[in-house]
Amino acid sequence: MTLKVAVFTIALVLLSIWPVSAAENQNQDDQRSQEQPGRKDGDTSFSPEIVTDRPDITESGIVVPKGSLQAENGLTLTSDHSQRTLDLSETLLRLGVGSRTELRLMIPNYSYGVGGREPAFGFGDVAVGVKQQLGPLLGGFDLSVIAALSLPSGADRISSHGVDPFLKLPWSRDLKGRWSVGGMFSMFWNTDEGRRNFTWEPTFYVERQITSPLDLFIEYAGDYPQRGGARQIIHMGGAYKVTPKQQVDLHFGAGLSPGAPKRFFAVGYSFRFDHFCGRCLLH
Repeated sequence: MTLKVAVFTIALVLLSIWPVSAAENQNQDDQRSQEQPGRKDGDTSFSPEIVTDRPDITESGIVVPKGSLQAENGLTLTSDHSQRTLDLSETLLRLGVGSRTELRLMIPNYSYGVGGREPAFGFGDVAVGVKQQLGPLLGGFDLSVIAALSLPSGADRISSHGVDPFLKLPWSRDLKGRWSVGGMFSMFWNTDEGRRNFTWEPTFYVERQITSPLDLFIEYAGDYPQRGGARQIIHMGGAYKVTPKQQVDLHFGAGLSPGAPKRFFAVGYSFRFDHFCGRCLLH
């Protein structure tokens, strides 16, 4: 699929979801106020607990609260045969501009290669996007669509040197007994050696809430590029809410196919500021 078609698809998604969010914000705010457990009538200080797009690869099916700024950060050590790479800070900034809409800025990671013949180091590409929550749907499913563009801002050996659009459709559903399931269907139009290499990425996870602040998960993820072999991993870990607006996480995984990393280990810290931006909201 060509770059023009991919960019047109992203633009079409953005144009279709943005007016919907602007028109429905007030109604959705009222509905959420009624649905949020623990909220009392007239309590304007109430805010839900932090829900992050990490540590699993599957992103959450809901957006951050309106007017809130959320920062999700992490560090990953990857071992790929003779090459080891340290990536940080994996920062994703999420700004809630509507009851079902958020703006997203993916700060470039710094990669430091250790070992191997020619280790690469430097910053990666920046990415900007928008996330629109479509759920909750019938059957208790949460669903969102994420449309974004990666821009060629990184180091020579790390950047793709292209404008790379991508679409993600994360979903989730709560089950009985503190269990939940979810997944994500993603499409990437990556630039690989100057050529577009469409990649399909499905994920699926099972999660269990052990205690009120602690969740554990196990996840499958696979990349299936148009050119090159598939990369599949098994991924597991957990997240702990230190406070209702702060979370730490620890996770690790291993490759299931020859093209995937042999193993990786990661930690993260996320936090949220409510009532951060009153002028940047959709009305």
